[in-house]
Amino acid sequence: MAGPEAGAEAARARALAVLRIRGAALGVALVPAAVAVVLLVGGLTGRIGRADPVTSSTGWDTARWVVTALALVVLLLAALVTTVVVRARPALSPSVPIAEESAPDLYRLVRDLADRLEVPAPSAIALTPDCDSWLEDRTHRAHGPPRGKAAGGGGAAARRGARAVQAPVLVIGSPFMWWMRVAELRALLAPVVAGTGPSANPDIAAARRFVRGLDAAVAVSARAKHPLGAPASAFVGWTARLLLRACREHAMEMERCVAAAASERAQNVDYGLRIVAQEQVGLAYAGWDRLLTRVALPAWRLGRWPSRLDAGVVSALTELSRRDRLAEGFTSRLGERPACDLLEEPGAVDRAASLLAARLFHGGPAEPGPDWSPVGWQQYPEEVVDRKWRLEAARLHRVLDALPPLTGGRPVREEPVGSAGPGAAGAAEGPVTAGGVADPEGPAAAYGPAVPEGLAAGEPSAGPESSGPTLVRVIERLVSDERASDLVAARLGAEQAREERAEAARQAAREPVADGPDAGVAWGDGLADGLPLFPMQPPRTGRELLADHVTAMVCCAAVDTAGAAPGLDWLDGPILLVDGARRSDLGHPVLRLVDDGDAGPLVDWLGEVGVRPEKPVRLV
Repeated sequence: MAGPEAGAEAARARALAVLRIRGAALGVALVPAAVAVVLLVGGLTGRIGRADPVTSSTGWDTARWVVTALALVVLLLAALVTTVVVRARPALSPSVPIAEESAPDLYRLVRDLADRLEVPAPSAIALTPDCDSWLEDRTHRAHGPPRGKAAGGGGAAARRGARAVQAPVLVIGSPFMWWMRVAELRALLAPVVAGTGPSANPDIAAARRFVRGLDAAVAVSARAKHPLGAPASAFVGWTARLLLRACREHAMEMERCVAAAASERAQNVDYGLRIVAQEQVGLAYAGWDRLLTRVALPAWRLGRWPSRLDAGVVSALTELSRRDRLAEGFTSRLGERPACDLLEEPGAVDRAASLLAARLFHGGPAEPGPDWSPVGWQQYPEEVVDRKWRLEAARLHRVLDALPPLTGGRPVREEPVGSAGPGAAGAAEGPVTAGGVADPEGPAAAYGPAVPEGLAAGEPSAGPESSGPTLVRVIERLVSDERASDLVAARLGAEQAREERAEAARQAAREPVADGPDAGVAWGDGLADGLPLFPMQPPRTGRELLADHVTAMVCCAAVDTAGAAPGLDWLDGPILLVDGARRSDLGHPVLRLVDDGDAGPLVDWLGEVGVRPEKPVRLV
């Protein structure tokens, strides 16, 4: 036997091995009960413990009661584990469900592909903000419709029958829908859709449900917090982990065999286009990663979420194709029909996927609100880039307002950190390490208290050194004191850490959205409680943080005094435009000022652009 049938048979053999492990576990749980039944029946019939009533009756009676009690305990524990495994909701990939009414062409394409492959068609389609595609089993009763709506209200038997014949759900990466052409998407989905054939095998389906139930049971036991239920949860978790270790190898080999069988079955379907589509997968992943980290993340941090992320992928990849010679020729594909044309309302789907991406990668709210609103690409420079610069410039000047004044080019030493005084409440913040933890023993502690709470709230400083939000003030401070860079960087880290803690507290105080089929796709018990699931905020050193804030201050001064404008680069994020052209040569002068205290290169750059550093800038 060769071809996909061989792979399916190998997968079925591995599935039977998993089911044998399940049967062995059940047999172990029934052994004490079987022994107790034998002892009880033997005692009632007089075949066990009745030969010498004087010497043996008491011992056998004790054995019967001990074994019976042990059997009852084991049966109760087995019932507990079975109940948790059966009722725990397996983890689901967060996704945007696509109804057939909103994408009839997409469903038609998938069904035609399934007919060509001679496999069952997926039961539904969903999109996820990721560069991957897969099949997902959502036949668990917790993932189905409400009881009254299941199987047309035909009762429990109808619901069981509906679950038995339901095929997996096809989950497609949303960036693929906008970047790939229709023919490329069909070729890419061919091996994925072919996986519905092995999934229809009852043995493979049962083995998958068992493994997913064990995984969900481990997650449920890990989240148990009630002190009375802790021992039972610990036992359930230990048992589930033991069974997972026992069947891990068989389950992994089963999935490999299923993938091999699906790939073999799809060999003759658009094979040439599959090679081209795989190239587009790598390109789409690169563009999606840059778009999220460089463009979307700054907006998310400001409480705005770009509502057209998938459409932005096309712009980002087009820009990448223009810059990278290896990507030449890809832009010629844009004349062909994009896969997003298979959707009736691609804008609404893009908006939902963009909101889900913000929730997954940043931990934002599940619904828009006053402090979590969408932003379009046309408004991005003014509402995100300009606001980001001015917020960072304001934070930098709040830190400078809290520093001890300069006297003769040297800072005046203030009271020790532990003494009382204005702003002493924030002295314990100190600098921030790469992990975001404040270091109370760092250089910030040597210069007195951190940013006072009043200044953090935006109140003007009453100190004699406050000279307004000018760029020249920042330059003078960093040049006059060789230790100012470390001090300001430490204070900036403490200030930003305090703002992030306040934002996290506000998000935690929000009322959670109801989780269930009517609220979209359920998350399941196999996922972590905390969001974001995939945090994207890379740690920054203190000097990097200071350089970003000085750059923001320079950009604000350029916008206010030299007629510059904020801009958006699809691959690099916020940029500064001078006379309509991007200025990418600001990084080196800023680093010379921050690292070496040398303001010469920056002063020359300011003179070239026409920036007046002595003029106050507008802050937020």
